[in-house]
Amino acid sequence: MDNRGTSNREVIAAITAEVSKVVLGQLPLIEKVLMALLADGHVLLEGVPGLAKTQLISALGKVTGGSFRRIQLLPDMMPSDITGTLIYQPDAHRFLVQKGPILDTHFLLADEINRTPPKVQAAFLQAMQEREVTIGTETFALNDPFIVLATQNPIEQEGTYPLPEAQLDRFLFKLLVDYPEEAEELKILDLPSLDRRNPLQDLQVVTSPEQLIRMREEIKETVYVDDQIKQYIVRIVRATRHPEQYNGLQDLRTKIRLGASPRGGTMNLRRAARVQAFFQGRDYVLPEDVKAVAYDVLRHRILLDFRAESEGLTPEEVIQQILGKVEIP
Repeated sequence: MDNRGTSNREVIAAITAEVSKVVLGQLPLIEKVLMALLADGHVLLEGVPGLAKTQLISALGKVTGGSFRRIQLLPDMMPSDITGTLIYQPDAHRFLVQKGPILDTHFLLADEINRTPPKVQAAFLQAMQEREVTIGTETFALNDPFIVLATQNPIEQEGTYPLPEAQLDRFLFKLLVDYPEEAEELKILDLPSLDRRNPLQDLQVVTSPEQLIRMREEIKETVYVDDQIKQYIVRIVRATRHPEQYNGLQDLRTKIRLGASPRGGTMNLRRAARVQAFFQGRDYVLPEDVKAVAYDVLRHRILLDFRAESEGLTPEEVIQQILGKVEIP
């Protein structure tokens, strides 16, 4: 690629290096969130508390020159707490718009999204899909770039509201956040910046929201997706809906209740594979790029039947079977 492409990869490396100063042991997670940002998508993070999810998104906002906001979602919240509302001013005899935290920010952390009721979860739908919010009769465009990182705790069930399929489909990736390795956890103890009230104060701004937009558009325009790769993507996604049409997957026919849609599966798999190829220093997509992002794109779009659940089958195992059996054209 040209010098501009090389410069972009240097910026990606610089962002990763800066964020890694305060988020140790989570390098794959940092890269996947950055990939989602450059693919113009949102991320659902599933993991127990204390794994630096908030630290990650705030650090990304700092090093990219973007703004960051965090919303702690609660059972008694209203949609207006997210989007904003109209406030009546008696003296002026008119309503004024009070903007919510989803506006005027680049990085939004929706903490414990499954603790808030469906009507509040739905408040994110328009913002995440159309990148705008309607308050009263006025519609406001969101910042560009704009990314929602929503977290949910996988172990607590009481007092939670599982995200409906329509909401899950708005997330490009569902990432499973695991504990760091022993060596990385030892380094965390020796990191002096984490003892400060503001551990991000020493991080350097290495890019800007405008440059991120240019990088995103360049990836979209210059990373080539061959017709055979497109057909491979379509086959993978269709296998989540009609596994009986593919050799070796007939047993999944009665175990998958719902597969991935063209928007959520096919289009997002191509978007993510483009960015994966770019991260590997290529301007064309290989089947390996599709496989590398397939789990994160598809795991929350495959709903299993009770038969699969009774056997302990997981969406990851279904994806593994599909990738092992669907042939490249």
